[in-house]
Amino acid sequence: MRRAWIWIAIAALVCVGGVATADEKPSGTVTMESKSVALVVGVTWGDGKLSYKGKTYPFTVKGLSVVDLGVSKVSARGKVYHLQKVDDFSGTYAAAQAGAAVGGGMSVVALKNQNGVVMELSSTETGVKLTLAGEGIEIKLK
Repeated sequence: MRRAWIWIAIAALVCVGGVATADEKPSGTVTMESKSVALVVGVTWGDGKLSYKGKTYPFTVKGLSVVDLGVSKVSARGKVYHLQKVDDFSGTYAAAQAGAAVGGGMSVVALKNQNGVVMELSSTETGVKLTLAGEGIEIKLK
């Protein structure tokens, strides 16, 4: 339980401010698949790929979402901004989001880590998952 509160504190401290402008060129792209199981405090896990400077880097995703209910599978893809070096991609990303997906919903979210790297993701969820509070996810390059 203590670990859950640490995740919540980290998510609260990392702001989503500084999201990319429409004319800004992305540093790279990402695709990821994850699964989530939740009853009040949710757990998310999965894998993804970062495309950066002509190379592909696999990574793992672990996360926490608060005030969730349900089971879902998420497929996401998007753009990465403010990535100066590949090592800056790993870290804890946070977003403030309120929404719901039932049967197959689509959502768009911006996530930012402690290194200033921003991911703008479009995701599709299957299953039933209600999200009523901020989420934090940890990404580690393999």
